Amino acid sequence: MKFCKECIMPDTRPGIQFDENGVCVACIHEKRKKEINWDERYEELKKICDKYRRKNESDYDCLIAVSGGKDSQYQVYVMKELMNMNPLLVTVQDFFTMTEAGKHNLNNIQESFGCNMFAFKPNRKVGKYLTRKTFEKWGRPLWYVDRLLYTVPLYMAIKFNIPLVVYGENVSYEYGGVDCEETYSAREQINNGVAPNIKLEDLVDENISYQDLSFLEAPSVEELNKIDPIYLSYFVPWNSVANYEFAKTRGFKDLTGEWDRTNHIENFNQIDSIGYLLNAWMKYPKFGHAYATDYAARWVRYGLLTRDEAVKLAEEKDHALDPKIVDDFCAFTGYTLSEFYSIIEKHYNKDLFEKNEFGQWRLKKEFIEKRRKG
Repeated sequence: MKFCKECIMPDTRPGIQFDENGVCVACIHEKRKKEINWDERYEELKKICDKYRRKNESDYDCLIAVSGGKDSQYQVYVMKELMNMNPLLVTVQDFFTMTEAGKHNLNNIQESFGCNMFAFKPNRKVGKYLTRKTFEKWGRPLWYVDRLLYTVPLYMAIKFNIPLVVYGENVSYEYGGVDCEETYSAREQINNGVAPNIKLEDLVDENISYQDLSFLEAPSVEELNKIDPIYLSYFVPWNSVANYEFAKTRGFKDLTGEWDRTNHIENFNQIDSIGYLLNAWMKYPKFGHAYATDYAARWVRYGLLTRDEAVKLAEEKDHALDPKIVDDFCAFTGYTLSEFYSIIEKHYNKDLFEKNEFGQWRLKKEFIEKRRKG
């Protein structure tokens, strides 16, 4: 296990690459942004919008995949107010308790920008069963929802004949992943590693049929050729903190006064629902890093933290799964706390972790030292 010399991202992050100096691609790409002619890229975005702008003003010019979060608010601002497009918003709802901030923000994105929204609500019965199955077998509790987050907007764009589909950032390029090529096209987003493909035959059993698994595979190549999915982050500078500061000016609310999450270092990222947050935390037992590492590393790249400050936050927060997340996840899936933690126990990577004198799983000391030294 090695750690980036500049931020604290480990090489266990799926698909991440390091250069010969031990610097991760996310840090390299962040520096490259200073060399980009953003005025030229902004003009490229204008041309794409002009290409797909409908003559009939009542028709939708583009489709935007949104959650209601800070980045979604910024996406809609750029496309609706700067590009003067008429967007249809599409959101996929999970099965867990929404925070009050999440409820507010989903309404706010419609009220602040004046847009129609299509809300896709997955099959709860199928969702509960698959959440348990993918959690127990692969340690991917929200795989079902994550796949739908990527596929449903594509299907809706095809169904409503809206060629231009707008996503926020290219996760692999911005933060390091399996598909880290700098490109405006989001056509390959389904393969970015966030919701890797699980064969449908591995999901079908006496309780789940192929019919239950509709939308989980991407549309056919023939259908995909009818649309043009793009990453907005290719055309405008992308910075999650800057997006947050902007979103606040348009009515976005964070979790201040509502919930101080034990495994987060901030209160404005992924704040929509509670139990869903288990999904990204599962990177910790499998890969040795979770939310705190993700955002602390990002802030180092932004110049908001030193590397030493980021190390301290990761050591303090990464492992500390918030009990409110556990309770909400168990309330939906029906697990007892004992059952839940016995499943978590099975997913710890013994090459990375060992138990301390209190029976707690922690990174092996050699890796803690490596992270501190850089």
